[in-house]
Amino acid sequence: MDKPTDKPRSKTPEDYTVFDVELLTRHVTDTGKILPRRITQFTAHQQRHVTKTIKRARSMLLMK
Repeated sequence: MDKPTDKPRSKTPEDYTVFDVELLTRHVTDTGKILPRRITQFTAHQQRHVTKTIKRARSMLLMK
């Protein structure tokens, strides 16, 4: 944010980290399955990143 008029950017799926559990749970069903691309409307690169991040968060026991 160089200028005071710049608004903070919302996070893109590529900005998600394993500690953003609330954001990651939006892309998981109630039964724990990761939502497919046709539902999330992510690009292939974004979907791979989100999938990898969700799996890392699960292995760190941050989410189910």
